[in-house]
Amino acid sequence: MSTAARAEVLRDRYRSRLPERLQQLAGPVEGSVDLPLHIVWCGRTSYRLDRPKSRMTLYRTVLAEGLREDLMTLLHRRLLAEQWPVLRRLISPYIREVWEDAFPELLRSAPADTTAA
Repeated sequence: MSTAARAEVLRDRYRSRLPERLQQLAGPVEGSVDLPLHIVWCGRTSYRLDRPKSRMTLYRTVLAEGLREDLMTLLHRRLLAEQWPVLRRLISPYIREVWEDAFPELLRSAPADTTAA
């Protein structure tokens, strides 16, 4: 499979999981979140939302491995938008492209790319 074909398969996978609107992301904004085995099958499974690094890791994991229902129940639209300027640099470029194409409002919260990262 060519690199371009593989990239399109990945984009299609992430696109199929997207909610229709960011407002559908109605996950928790406080407390702890325990991820199910179909999202994280080894290692850390519990994340604290009041700890920025823990919350960032949770969002990275759910964006990469979660299904549509997981995205809607585990992620919150405000927290996603607040974290997006940093989060967009930590996730796969395929995930970033799909989310930013579908929800350009995320780009309004992201600073312009600079060479100093």
